[in-house]
Amino acid sequence: MSGHSKWATTKHKKAVIDAKRGKLFAKLIKNVEVAARLGGGDPAGNPTLYDAIQKAKKSSVPNDNIDRAVKRGSGAEGGGADYETLFYEAYGPAGIALLIECLTDNRNRSASEVRVAVTRNGGTMADVGSTARMFQRKGVVVVSKEQGDRTLTEDDLLEATLEAGPEDVTDLGEVFEIVSEPTDLVAVRTAVQDAGLDYESAEVSFVPDYTQEMDAEVAEKLGRIVDALEDSDDVQNVYTNADASEDVLATLA
Repeated sequence: MSGHSKWATTKHKKAVIDAKRGKLFAKLIKNVEVAARLGGGDPAGNPTLYDAIQKAKKSSVPNDNIDRAVKRGSGAEGGGADYETLFYEAYGPAGIALLIECLTDNRNRSASEVRVAVTRNGGTMADVGSTARMFQRKGVVVVSKEQGDRTLTEDDLLEATLEAGPEDVTDLGEVFEIVSEPTDLVAVRTAVQDAGLDYESAEVSFVPDYTQEMDAEVAEKLGRIVDALEDSDDVQNVYTNADASEDVLATLA
């Protein structure tokens, strides 16, 4: 689950748990393979690959699996698939916008699985451009507040990254989210590292122009749609403009 709200952060924690069951591993490995194919197999010269590898490692994907994915993608080892990125658009309960990103080697399979996941769980598919217009492509770096024996403040993060050109720093509870232009992502991530700070993830994402608050009932219904979508091996990310209060999150927990 990707998004930019406390609800999205809660869903991310669930994704980490799912990774231990192997569901997320395959998606992270696919991401590494595609990054290596597009920009070469050297992380030092391919920032997208570097960040894909770091994300996989932080989700405990074995190093051997990562290395093999890099080799497949770069052509050093056979067996790589010809993946393409596709986007589908949908509406969830209460008109919540969904932008669904797939990485697939079979367009028909992806379209079918996305449609079934959405419509069988109470959502509706949308025309091209209907929900995509509500999101902007941005660089997003997520940094944990707890950094060893210190607790990071927003001022600390702003001071560390100011020269890299971040657009916004948002407090999402246990983490801070730094939003930038996609072209500034590497500079912001590097600034975080140069300041001696650990980061959760750094990637180009889709940020909603506004968020829509949910009650517990709507959040539960949306969760079913997102879970069904993420159960598809082809679905890499599900972006929404949903948010929820602490009380609603506590109720769901």
